[in-house]
Amino acid sequence: MVLVAVFGVALLIAVLFSGLAARTVLSTALLFLVGGALVSDGFLGLIHITADSPIVAVTADLALFAVLFTDGMHVSFPKLRENWKNPARALGLGMPLAMAGMALITHYLVGLDWTTSFLVGAVLAPTDPVFASAIVGRKEVPAKLRQLLNVESGINDGLALPVVLILIAVAGPTSGQIQASIPMIGMELGLGLVFGIVLPLVVAGLVRLRLLGAEPKLQPLLPLATGIILYGLCHLTHANPYLAAFSAGAVLAAVSPEAKTVFEPLGEALAELAKFAALLVFGALLTPQLFGDLSWGGYAAVVLAIVLIRPVSLLLSLLGTRLDRREKLVAAWFGPKGFASVVYGLLVLQAGIPQGQEAYTLIAICIAFSIIAHSSTDVPIARLFHVDDLAGIPAAGSPKPVTTARETSSVQS
Repeated sequence: MVLVAVFGVALLIAVLFSGLAARTVLSTALLFLVGGALVSDGFLGLIHITADSPIVAVTADLALFAVLFTDGMHVSFPKLRENWKNPARALGLGMPLAMAGMALITHYLVGLDWTTSFLVGAVLAPTDPVFASAIVGRKEVPAKLRQLLNVESGINDGLALPVVLILIAVAGPTSGQIQASIPMIGMELGLGLVFGIVLPLVVAGLVRLRLLGAEPKLQPLLPLATGIILYGLCHLTHANPYLAAFSAGAVLAAVSPEAKTVFEPLGEALAELAKFAALLVFGALLTPQLFGDLSWGGYAAVVLAIVLIRPVSLLLSLLGTRLDRREKLVAAWFGPKGFASVVYGLLVLQAGIPQGQEAYTLIAICIAFSIIAHSSTDVPIARLFHVDDLAGIPAAGSPKPVTTARETSSVQS
């Protein structure tokens, strides 16, 4: 109950300060991260959470699933067919370059073996757009840039997962079973994709039956029910829930645009709640001891991961594209590490590999630094694209505008 009360207080503070956060470098995501750290054993000692506590894995898992499900709904297949080249470059070239670059600096600066170093690179390769919401959520920002960041972040979680699982199998005590693990990983990913496509199609078909149909006030619950069933089904069958979530959101939005419209305010609010809960729990893991366990070489690797590895790898992948220089630089900067990296980092810690603790420490601190850096710079950078009315909240002294449900439900991350 202490954790519930702390979450309620943090949520109230975040909502009250969300107007200020929407116009400044202050970030509500950072408030939850710092709040979790303050109430943990390292400071006030109000809550007692360790990396192997079940609540850590559950909240990170739920948050990633919810965010990917709502992100999938923002994918437009017609627009994607027209502008698929930039995301394909980011995923096919930029992501492997980022993995390799992170592995190099991890091996030489931190001293981890090559397998574990590439594992760290794979864990930190996925990006998360929720910490750059002033960029990806504003129509004033060029559509090509928004689509690049959204599609890349939505798909790279699923692409990184098999690499993470294979490298854990290679580095772990059961590395001799790697040949048996690869088919199983492929089956889990394939099953997740099948569930993510088939279930929304079945639900959309049921809605069209003459005797069935939801009354208006219950219509937003239809996609929610689909997501809940999908989440349970994936965990019961060991299908990959993250690939299933993103594909289900995209398919549901394509076959039932009206469902997307009615669910969007509720979905965004639920995704925000799940995200904030995960940030609070993750923040509780950021104790002084954790920061003290990382070497100076580790801190150098963290800084290079954020300011060098991601920007250079994406800029190289975007050479020759029609994005202008400003758009390329913004896309290169916004490679925040989010919930996928948290979940995958916990997998590394719980796998029992020889250098798992050292790898997790580096991963956790890199995620924390990334959240701070990216969630506090999205608003200033959004202003480069003349985004003045952020989150529908006017500057101090201006008359209050009439906002839509979509605007009021969106809390600046």
